Amino acid sequence: MQPPPATNGPVIAGYFVNWSHNVCDLVPDVHKLTHLLYAFANLEPSGEIVLGDVWADKDKHFAVEQTVNQQADGWNDQGNNLYGNFKQLYLLKQKNRHLKVTLSVGGWTWSTNFGTVAADPQKRQRFVQSAIKHIADLGLDGIGMFEWRREEERKKERKNLFDSNIDWEYPKTSEEAFNFVHLLYEMRIALDMYQQSIGQTNEPRLLLTLAVACGPSNYRLLRLREMEPYVDLFYLMSYDFAGSWDKTTGHQAAMYGGALNGHQAVTDYMQMGVPPHKLVLGLPVYGRGFSNTSNTPGGSFNDIPEGTWEKGMFDYKHLPLPGATEYIDEQHMVSWSYDPAKRELISYDTPAVIHAKCEYIKQAKLGGAMFWELSADHKGEHPRSLLNTVYRSFGGHLDSIPNHLCYPKSQYDNIRAMSS
Repeated sequence: MQPPPATNGPVIAGYFVNWSHNVCDLVPDVHKLTHLLYAFANLEPSGEIVLGDVWADKDKHFAVEQTVNQQADGWNDQGNNLYGNFKQLYLLKQKNRHLKVTLSVGGWTWSTNFGTVAADPQKRQRFVQSAIKHIADLGLDGIGMFEWRREEERKKERKNLFDSNIDWEYPKTSEEAFNFVHLLYEMRIALDMYQQSIGQTNEPRLLLTLAVACGPSNYRLLRLREMEPYVDLFYLMSYDFAGSWDKTTGHQAAMYGGALNGHQAVTDYMQMGVPPHKLVLGLPVYGRGFSNTSNTPGGSFNDIPEGTWEKGMFDYKHLPLPGATEYIDEQHMVSWSYDPAKRELISYDTPAVIHAKCEYIKQAKLGGAMFWELSADHKGEHPRSLLNTVYRSFGGHLDSIPNHLCYPKSQYDNIRAMSS
């Protein structure tokens, strides 16, 4: 018997990174989101999942103006209580029953242990038990995983930034791909058993999601048809198609054209067994820059510019930079800016391109859109807000599957009390 669908309308998912903003910053736009992906938790070699910043995640006490409910966190509360971002997220979920919050495990620097954990039954079990405990303690709606990469590949990447064939995120052998299916199967069973143990079998299923890359060399070994029954949503990381590692400038998030593009990934994932309603197209909220180059992507470059938070990387809300002109290629669904004085090109998505991608999502009957990451966008009703663009493009009619609020096994007194 097939489980009910995890969604009943378009998904608008966004990554929340715990180092860049507070949960209260989401309040004005929370009605435009269906899923919040909390980044990141680390995966240790033992299989244990550990939070990336314990203080920000569950210990920090917020002042009244930094809280969702306008009530400051008390310092004299009785009992063992949850504070930090996860308390605020629970309060946000109470007020917005359509919002689902999942914990993302891995990320760019913390995915190296997935391969060894998936290969060891005891480590897989530790991973699964750890994931369930985080869900039960923190009041989450599920768990999300990034694909892994090996430590030697991280070293290779640092050694040679211009090797465009680096393959860092996925299983490299059929055995690793098979182990990954095992991990997903065991995680899915554990999620369902946990719900049964707390009497929530009639509630929506806890979510198991994957962030997956869009390069054919990365996903070619994945046993997607076998993975699909256990995974609720596949978040396609349809960006970073071009960057400092290349020999020429390029579009970092093209839907068509070039060696890598979103349409190819969507088509391949569907042909390999993933139904369209489980595919969520990733949208970048940042730009990748190139220095000493011409105004059209495809030319040579020399170096990358200083970014807003990392060399070569620019938050979307700062683009286009002063002095730069914006260009759009409707055929390939791409856009970029160019500063002739600096000879600087930055590849990023404008509202027009995002709208075109939303039309693609609707025509292909995909599950929706995902943002990396929310703090880099304009807030509220800003005319260039990418979140606004997606919300309007979907007509405001989004997935409304309710979130979970019942956590009787939480170690935290306040979460148990609020969910009773």
